[in-house]
Amino acid sequence: MRKPLKLLPNCLLLYRHTRPYTPTAANPVPAASAVLRDLDLLDAGELAPTPRVYHSFITACAQSKNLEDARKIHAHLASSRFAGDAFLDNSLIHLYCKCGSVLEARKVFDEMRRKDMVSWTSLIAGFAQNDMPAEAIGLLPGMLKGRFKPNGFTFASLLKAAGAYADSGIGRQIHALAVKCGWHEDVYVGSALLDMYARCGKMDMATAVFDKLDSKNGVSWNALISGFARKGDGETALMAFAEMLRSGFEATHFTYSSVFSSIARLGALEQGKWVHAHVIKSRQKLTAFVGNTLLDMYAKSGSMIDARKVFDRVDNKDLVTWNTMLTAFAQYGLGKEAVSHFEEMRKSGVYLNQITFLCILTACSHGGLVKEGKRYFEMMKEYDLEPEIDHYVTVVALLGRAGLLNYALVFIFKMPMEPTAAVWGALLAACRMHRNAKVGQFAADHVFELDPDDTGPPVLLYNIYASTGQWDAAARVRRMMKTTGVKKEPACSWVELENSVHMFVANDDTHPRAEEIYKTWGEISKKIRKEGYVPDMDYVLLRVDDQEREANLQYHSEKLALAFALIEMPAGATIRIMKNIRICGDCHSAFKYISKAFGREVVVRDTNRFHHFSNGSCSCGDYW
Repeated sequence: MRKPLKLLPNCLLLYRHTRPYTPTAANPVPAASAVLRDLDLLDAGELAPTPRVYHSFITACAQSKNLEDARKIHAHLASSRFAGDAFLDNSLIHLYCKCGSVLEARKVFDEMRRKDMVSWTSLIAGFAQNDMPAEAIGLLPGMLKGRFKPNGFTFASLLKAAGAYADSGIGRQIHALAVKCGWHEDVYVGSALLDMYARCGKMDMATAVFDKLDSKNGVSWNALISGFARKGDGETALMAFAEMLRSGFEATHFTYSSVFSSIARLGALEQGKWVHAHVIKSRQKLTAFVGNTLLDMYAKSGSMIDARKVFDRVDNKDLVTWNTMLTAFAQYGLGKEAVSHFEEMRKSGVYLNQITFLCILTACSHGGLVKEGKRYFEMMKEYDLEPEIDHYVTVVALLGRAGLLNYALVFIFKMPMEPTAAVWGALLAACRMHRNAKVGQFAADHVFELDPDDTGPPVLLYNIYASTGQWDAAARVRRMMKTTGVKKEPACSWVELENSVHMFVANDDTHPRAEEIYKTWGEISKKIRKEGYVPDMDYVLLRVDDQEREANLQYHSEKLALAFALIEMPAGATIRIMKNIRICGDCHSAFKYISKAFGREVVVRDTNRFHHFSNGSCSCGDYW
């Protein structure tokens, strides 16, 4: 976590190493630099040296971002009669910042005999644009001490830095200074203020700034929408998007990216399709920037078919596109498809990073592909990638879910780093799956020690003891939970119908159509029992008789959501249900029978993954 900054006159600047110029397909090294040819013309006397000529060289080099050329221009200028010209020095500061060498920009700044407002603003902007927010903010005291008054460009860069630093305290001080200098009502400064507060998670302040803007523009709307999206407030982000369109502003790829991210979090497929239709009507090209979030939206909203279509249509797929599709396969438990996709990535020559390997390891874990998972974990060395703690967590889950609990323990003991609570938590979850109380207690003890505030592990441990009939041990865990104030998160499920979201909890009688829903579930239950469904009372972790256990199973939140969807949705339509915790094992069994008996496809998204039920089976292959 970054330490908070204070705006003190003696604030120290932290220098960083120069970023080397890296040739890319979009930015290759020219065979013979035009800049060098022009400098030769100056030396030969065929081109008269003037500040305007040097400035044109600097401008062209800033566009190509060639650091070596920038240094040659600087060296030539330093030996000319225009050395020390404030206008050209300011241009050099801008040039070095564009090339990613803020250290050299700072050197030019420090050697200037006479600095002006442009000098300060250029360097502040350079630090902010090169992800050095502390250094950008650190220049402000010196600028004020030199009696320079910040302008709109200065404030926009300072607020960008404060937002990147995610320090609303610093941001509020800059806001106060903007008010004092009379720049707070400027639309660009106002948009930067709004974005700063949004990035700091202060959406109440961001909204207040937005409401006070006399003239709003696309930047201010995008800042507001993206702020709600980052905060996880998808519904408000969607409402802001609709209001933006009603106000006559056109959505950009930044807008669509934020909106699709919000919808993905909500899992609101119909809303997502509406926004996608809007993208198509706008005739914007489906670039990777928008396509990646669109793909993610469809995958997280339960439509893998649409996700795959988007993947195939994205122009110039980048690494994020490939990784997002790989993640989707992993979430649906489509291990073999994930492996095929991963091998296609390797053949295509796309650069594989640590996220790529985390995705394929997750897919192998969800699909029970132990052999493949081990091979891919070892393959990271071939790509000079060092496994991080998340990779170790996933391998523990891979081994544990396959029932190889002892191998998982050995793997943990051989880790080159100290196991974290997440590592032990993965083992504990596997013990819950395989009802191994001995190893489960061992893993739980480590989790309690490393992360005593996590409420999940005590619940898992209780479930292990209860599922194995060790009621005294379960009662002991329950007392511990009560003493420490741990409460199990109540389960709820929801389904989206005609742009409305209907939410249910277990034994819910608050829905306006509760009586009809309960009656429908009764009919469903009778029908699937005839097909062979038997309630699995092992999932009732209470010490009660069998009759009460069976009654406890009947009205889980996902079953009520499904019954309501069957009432409301047309025949043949796919039912999509979201749940805030893992789907119940008995509900999983019931949904398989329902998909066959009623000829329906049912997609359930829980906290861990997706389950796609069709014709009596699930995409997870009952490996979950």
